[in-house]
Amino acid sequence: MHAALFFLMMLLGAALGTQATLHTQKLDYKEGGTVLEGYLAYDDAFTGRRPGVLVVHEWKGLSDYETRRADMLARLGYVAMAADVYGKGVRAKTTEEAAALAGRYKKDRPLLRRRVLAGLDALKKDPRVDPARVAAIGFCFGGTAVLELARSGADLKGVVSFHGGLGLEPGEKDEPIKAKVLVLTGADDPSVPPLAMAAFEEEMRKAGADYEVVSYGGAVHGFSNPAHGNDPKTGAAYNAEADRRSWQAMKDFFTEIFGGKG
Repeated sequence: MHAALFFLMMLLGAALGTQATLHTQKLDYKEGGTVLEGYLAYDDAFTGRRPGVLVVHEWKGLSDYETRRADMLARLGYVAMAADVYGKGVRAKTTEEAAALAGRYKKDRPLLRRRVLAGLDALKKDPRVDPARVAAIGFCFGGTAVLELARSGADLKGVVSFHGGLGLEPGEKDEPIKAKVLVLTGADDPSVPPLAMAAFEEEMRKAGADYEVVSYGGAVHGFSNPAHGNDPKTGAAYNAEADRRSWQAMKDFFTEIFGGKG
């Protein structure tokens, strides 16, 4: 009943789109003693509690790219929160800084999991969110992060990794995976070679996870973000078709995990 009502409100919101207002705000929250600064977006055309979606950033930290994605999700009828893994005001200005920041969390997966879980908890506390219907998406570094969220056994409906790394750290301890997993990857992504993909799928099978992998031909790393340019020879480049198809795949996935049609 709740799912049917939600999707009815989505249709109504689309019909009244010109009267709707997109609300956005910065949101401080904490992990341990570290202050994190997220970004919350919702559309007031949709009333009552609705599904929430956490958005996890690329390796330079929370940026306009992730807030734009949060806005897009809000217009679809979700409450979206772009999380902050690095800490308030901590953003990389160069690729060298980004590599150092991302590397710290990739090497310390328990810390990465705690930071993403802190964002998930903050999202669930929002009064507009149905805490029983939440999901997380991530891009590049964020794609790795949401897979770690699933591996932690977090209580959420699903995770979507856009061109994220798939590997486990040696000795990493996993819990039963509750979330459904959707991996959207570039077939020619140099950071996800065939052996890494095979190892990931074997891991998911052994875990008994409900997972799906979609591989986009001709796409490399970072295919969803125009900021990566258009030259696939660099290893990271925008691909408009892969961007469009992967976003649609995410929307279809959400229809499935949250219930309803549309």
